Amino acid sequence: MNTHVNFNGQCEEAFKFYEKVLNGKVTFLMTYEGTPAADQVPPEWRKKVIHATLTVNGARLQGADAPPGRYQKPQGFSVALNVKGAAEAERVFKALSDKANISMPMQETFWAQRFGMLTDRFGIPWMVNCGKPM
Repeated sequence: MNTHVNFNGQCEEAFKFYEKVLNGKVTFLMTYEGTPAADQVPPEWRKKVIHATLTVNGARLQGADAPPGRYQKPQGFSVALNVKGAAEAERVFKALSDKANISMPMQETFWAQRFGMLTDRFGIPWMVNCGKPM
């Protein structure tokens, strides 16, 4: 099962940011231009992303730019990111926090060495977790 997130025209920028922050790799990125869907979006939207895939440690995050008038603000979910080591959790959270809305600062909890929640500058909600050893 993979997570797919929609953007309002910033998918490519977001995926390049996530690639850097998460030490991942954008393995696929296709724009509307040159696809059968190109005629369904305005000319200025044809260089926007119809599908992208980011791979991070074998997991995939997929995304796209929703066509004009069809974007809806994400709600009711978070991209849950489990990392190894408190230092890595702190690093990732700090990077994702740039221009973000932090709903729970990074901290120790009863289940995690570090846990924090935010909505990043692209409007995507994240939960960053580094569990405690069992």
